[in-house]
Amino acid sequence: MEQSVESQNQNNFLVTQSVGTLMRKYALPCIISLLVAALYNIVDQIFIANASYLGSYGNAANTVVFPLTVVALAVAVMIGDGTCAFVSISLGANESEKAHRAVGNAVALCIVASLVLTAVYLIFQDGIITFFGGRVNAETFHHSKEYFFWITVGLPFYMFGQAVNPIIRSDGSPKFAMFSTVSGAVVNIILDPIFIFVFRWGMMGAAIATVLGQVLTAVLAVWYLCRMRTVRLCRKSFCPKFSIIRKFLALGITSFLSQISLVAAMAAIQNMCTKYGARDEIFSQPQYAQIPLAVLGIVMKFFQIVISIAVGCAAGCIPVAGYNIGAGRKDRAKKLFTYLLLTEAAVGAVALIIVEVFPHALIGIFGAANESAYYTDFAVKSFRVYLCMMIFATVNKGTFIYLQALGKAAASTFISLTRELIFGVGFAILLPTFWGLNGLLVSFPISDTLTFIIAAFIIRKTYKELE
Repeated sequence: MEQSVESQNQNNFLVTQSVGTLMRKYALPCIISLLVAALYNIVDQIFIANASYLGSYGNAANTVVFPLTVVALAVAVMIGDGTCAFVSISLGANESEKAHRAVGNAVALCIVASLVLTAVYLIFQDGIITFFGGRVNAETFHHSKEYFFWITVGLPFYMFGQAVNPIIRSDGSPKFAMFSTVSGAVVNIILDPIFIFVFRWGMMGAAIATVLGQVLTAVLAVWYLCRMRTVRLCRKSFCPKFSIIRKFLALGITSFLSQISLVAAMAAIQNMCTKYGARDEIFSQPQYAQIPLAVLGIVMKFFQIVISIAVGCAAGCIPVAGYNIGAGRKDRAKKLFTYLLLTEAAVGAVALIIVEVFPHALIGIFGAANESAYYTDFAVKSFRVYLCMMIFATVNKGTFIYLQALGKAAASTFISLTRELIFGVGFAILLPTFWGLNGLLVSFPISDTLTFIIAAFIIRKTYKELE
């Protein structure tokens, strides 16, 4: 009981400080953490693209492997985000026993899941690479296999760091969560140019630099777990309690589906790139066959940066919203929701201006100077068309996650699955049959527009329930 009162007092500021202050306090470190996590793969791609001996082949290989890291991330955030929401609600309701058992069970579950996924990847690597378009030509397949192997070796460290990060935030330490992720990314940024340009290790060098950064983040996460503030871990914490596991996984399922459905959309998009690129007058030529895959990979990386900011804003609100819901302060949760939606719209508006006005500058970062005019032309069109509904995309993403924080897993899951699977995969497969690669480009903005219409109704209903 004493620990329970202590935990409640430690986080009592979540119902007393202004929601605007709390949003800034929690969201900013979360945004930085997610941006840095996204930069792992993006930094690799920037250095790969600017290495003349890798170029667009290396870029295409990076694009092929990227969805596989998202699968790992999906499992990790399901565990981590679900635990974060569950712990926050438990502490708000003064139930510290549930909180510490959830954290311990989450850690054990993440370790087991990461080892299983690593084994599956290594056993079925050729088939997996092929499924995501890696056989577009022999050079791309060679680079994909090399990058894939080393990234897979580091998956347990990557997943552990990503799963524990939101748990650290729920413990009231968003700055440490940010520090652990930033530290790993800094290692990656330092080692990438050394391994790629000095040692000329190619795709292996980029992957090893990434893995070493992930190892550091995982080590820092372990260090923090041994020194948590509001939750005291003990041997009992790690004993499986399936009733608690079911509850935090239910809260985290939206994060999982949001990521895993994105992988399904990526698989559809990348296979359509290969299929309809082969029918294009230019990209059907062997020396240009990898361009659509490489370009859309770059566009998706920019989208990943923007969405990291959008997700960071919303995920940073999870401990605040969860604690206030647990404490019966619906009015504060409603006010926070309003701030979040306005912020998400602003993020999308800034991103929209960048992609429409400065597409040449964006592709220049990814080594366009080393590529043909066909590469540049397709990249400019892709940025401007594919991402033209960024405002809807960011608001949709913020809505998914905040509903999760309110304990509305069903509504959140419905919107997420509709966006990524029904619209995302469906339009990516259907529209190219009429308009080829152009149909693929318009599938993304159409999906976000239709999803926003659905989300608007759910947002309105949620506001009424929070009154």
